[in-house]
Amino acid sequence: MNDFTTWDVLRNLLFSVPWTIALSLIAFIGGTVIGVGLLVLRIWKPTTFGSPIRIYVQLFQGTPLLMQLFLTYFGLALVGLETSPLMAATICLSVYSGAYLTETWHGCVVSIPRGQWDASASLALTLGEQLRYVIFPQALRLAIPPTVGLMVQIIKNTSLASIIGFIELTRTGQIITNITYDPFFVYGVVALIYFVICASCSQWGRALERKYAFKH
Repeated sequence: MNDFTTWDVLRNLLFSVPWTIALSLIAFIGGTVIGVGLLVLRIWKPTTFGSPIRIYVQLFQGTPLLMQLFLTYFGLALVGLETSPLMAATICLSVYSGAYLTETWHGCVVSIPRGQWDASASLALTLGEQLRYVIFPQALRLAIPPTVGLMVQIIKNTSLASIIGFIELTRTGQIITNITYDPFFVYGVVALIYFVICASCSQWGRALERKYAFKH
């Protein structure tokens, strides 16, 4: 394994984990902002914003994330903006996750029985008050499993950012493999680290489900 010991491999891979987690969190937070904003617009004026939002969702759900990363990275440079792999990955993953969160959360909201809308409207609540006090709290319980599932997907999809030069866990594994010539061991450790991160996220999601399951 050349001059690299097993500890050197593990140490360098672990040093890259914070970058993977940071990119995942930034992308999820960005996607949440986009998702909530578009969800409110879609509910507030469905005839005006419904079709454009559906096109946006279908566009990002119907094209490979790898192509979206390429287009974002080279597109920003094409319009004269100085970009970096981190900026391109952040923008692309945020918009990508925003599309999925918008559709997921919209499905949770529309699944709330019509009687809940009518009952809250009879109390003279505004649309904002209906969403805040009646609809969103109920939709939240429904949204936890798919939202956590998407978070896990985002964590795994950060590996694609390595293709545009962002040095996270997968890219670090590629670099170490080129030095050690031991891809099975290196990528095996990379896969194990991803599993630990994603399994921890899933466990947290199940804990949230149990917490809110008792709130009726």
